[in-house]
Amino acid sequence: MAKKRGGRLISSAGLVNYYESEDRRAVHINPYYVIAVAAVIGAIVLAMDILL
Repeated sequence: MAKKRGGRLISSAGLVNYYESEDRRAVHINPYYVIAVAAVIGAIVLAMDILL
């Protein structure tokens, strides 16, 4: 196979460039907090399903 020049994926439609840029105004959340909140919400839903 021939090696493409530039190393960019044509099918990415510019999304690679979007995610490579850092925006200082963006909200940054630690991934562990997202997992913890999802686990707590899941536990609450499970408890409500069992109790009600």
